[in-house]
Amino acid sequence: MKNRVDVCVVGSGMGGLTSAALLAQKGLTVAVLEQNYLPGGCTSSYWRKGFVFETGATTLVGLDEGMPLKHLLDKTGIPLSARKLALPMQVVLADGTVINRYEAIEDWIKEAERIFGSKGQRPFWEFCYKVSRFVWDASLRFREFPSSSFSDLVKLASNARITDFTYARWSFYSMAGLLRKYGLDQNERFVAFVNEQLLITAQNQMEEVNVLFGATALCYTNYGNYYLDGGMINLVNPLVNYIEGRGGVVALRCRVEKIVADGERYTIGTSKGTFDSRFVIGAIPINNLRELFPQVLQRGAKDMPSQMLNSAFQLSFGFRPRRQFDAIHYQIHLHTPLSGIKSKSIFLSLSHPLDETRSDVEGLMVASVTTHIPHPGDTEIASDILEKEIIDTLEHHGFLERKDIVYKHNSGPKAWEKWTGRKWGFVGGYPQYMKIKPWQMVNSRLGPKGVYLCGDTAYPGQGIPGTVLSGIIAAEKLSRDWL
Repeated sequence: MKNRVDVCVVGSGMGGLTSAALLAQKGLTVAVLEQNYLPGGCTSSYWRKGFVFETGATTLVGLDEGMPLKHLLDKTGIPLSARKLALPMQVVLADGTVINRYEAIEDWIKEAERIFGSKGQRPFWEFCYKVSRFVWDASLRFREFPSSSFSDLVKLASNARITDFTYARWSFYSMAGLLRKYGLDQNERFVAFVNEQLLITAQNQMEEVNVLFGATALCYTNYGNYYLDGGMINLVNPLVNYIEGRGGVVALRCRVEKIVADGERYTIGTSKGTFDSRFVIGAIPINNLRELFPQVLQRGAKDMPSQMLNSAFQLSFGFRPRRQFDAIHYQIHLHTPLSGIKSKSIFLSLSHPLDETRSDVEGLMVASVTTHIPHPGDTEIASDILEKEIIDTLEHHGFLERKDIVYKHNSGPKAWEKWTGRKWGFVGGYPQYMKIKPWQMVNSRLGPKGVYLCGDTAYPGQGIPGTVLSGIIAAEKLSRDWL
């Protein structure tokens, strides 16, 4: 017997849960199908050996007015209790210099001038911040973008402002060009800083990142950054409860095996039976969706191969802290790239010192260290060597001593592929490339009719704000097309 619903959402990452919640709010019956035993995909948490670890995402942005996550929570009425971080991040340069990434733009400009010299810093950061404010405003105003129908174009035109065209031209310019414009391209220290910072959210370096995305990526610490006690699972669970409270289902350990068009409906075969649905939203990478449903089409859209993608090496551990920390997020730049993967920085996230729910033992903290692995389909990693080099780095900068670690484990591309089902274990979505303009990114409206896409391979891409926005767009386009 088939389970008959209005919408099947394949995958329970933040994009999928967002679209499911918004459609459930409109009265549709929704089934979210997740192959893992936990919901959330790369935005989740799990207990192991007395500690609660994050599966992937550790930074939470998007709760300010006009941002995607705030929009989702306002639309659904879902409450969220989050701690705002006084200092979003510190950056430790290879020479040991510590940079405070202050939220207030004026404080940050003064800090940037202190570290990198006064030449060009103020106009550069004032411009980037101005661009980022435009991007956040436009992101929810243009929920039809990228357009793939006449009605999309009409809606986009009706919401357009003259100033939009002034900013849109910056999609043709790279961040490397912007540094040249402000005379910063010969400041080697600053160039290295920008390249490593862009990797956090754009998954690429300044030659390949357009100004609209790059300026916004560099300024994400100039907006509210938050922390959830108990881990990111406490962002996911309220969405799951909301969907189920409106007659939907979030089916765990339910691996989708194939999707077949059946007239005007779709049959979704899973490891737990068959679902019959009028609409399908793929909340998994389009690379994976095509394997389940080869009929998926989109003019001009090309799946990125492994050599254009990144996975991550993650070291997670519980430890006994020896010091107080000024921040909970740190990007640490390296003198020598990590063995075998050529990564020049690591990203350290700590549990909040006031969060007593992440460890079964009082006084212990939890840490997650991640770094990029390029071309995950063809890169072998030496986990033990990478683990040692990372711990050596943390010791060198005084974050801990090796003997302070109570428990640790690591994961690479194969573990990511098993956990998320994502091809090659790639994470972080599709990186930014200059040859792919924003309107050429993968559209949420796929073919055949009634099939949509969200998540980090659809526009706008990476991070919680990006995937939430992709879910908002998918729900919006489905609603305008059919409801």
